[in-house]
Amino acid sequence: MSENKNQFVLPGDTISGSYEPAQNVILDDNRLLSTAIGFCEINDNEASVSALTGFYIPRSDDLVIGKITSHSAMSWEVDINSCYSGMLPATDVFGRDFSSHSDDLTAKLSYGDRIVTRNVNADKTRDPLLTISGRELGKIDSGELVTISPSKVARLIGKRGSMIQMIESGSNAQITIGQNGLIVVACDDSDGLLKAVKAVELS
Repeated sequence: MSENKNQFVLPGDTISGSYEPAQNVILDDNRLLSTAIGFCEINDNEASVSALTGFYIPRSDDLVIGKITSHSAMSWEVDINSCYSGMLPATDVFGRDFSSHSDDLTAKLSYGDRIVTRNVNADKTRDPLLTISGRELGKIDSGELVTISPSKVARLIGKRGSMIQMIESGSNAQITIGQNGLIVVACDDSDGLLKAVKAVELS
């Protein structure tokens, strides 16, 4: 089996070996390069990449919105709309005095809870480490969740935040944007909430 098989690749990553380029792979100066985000596959001496669409590639310091999916004695696993899962250490929530014997993780965060978090570090070799220590980070208690493609986040924000500010002022809504394409829209007025959600979805 090739060392490339099922390897996660980004555009521009080199695929080692002597193969014929197939889907989402090009030959450039005797090097096979991926042209898409996805997983490398080797079949019949051809290298191809099965592209992932709509998934987020973690970057350090990104603000993301995630969902608690499970926990161990020491941390929570978080779905961040990516091929990677985020890892939130228990010490980040309980503090340095955390004890896996006496502290119950589910008393703080349990399955299905949504959180606003930030990537402490992220690279394509491991799951990103998350934190909810910081201003406006933590458990989400209210609001409507909207999902868009991560590639559209920059357009939703607009130049110097112009687009999101316009949506918020026009709807009286508070909008929290995750770089992973998950958006939380909160508004006391149902009409304003509907207007803001529609604007986010059309961005």
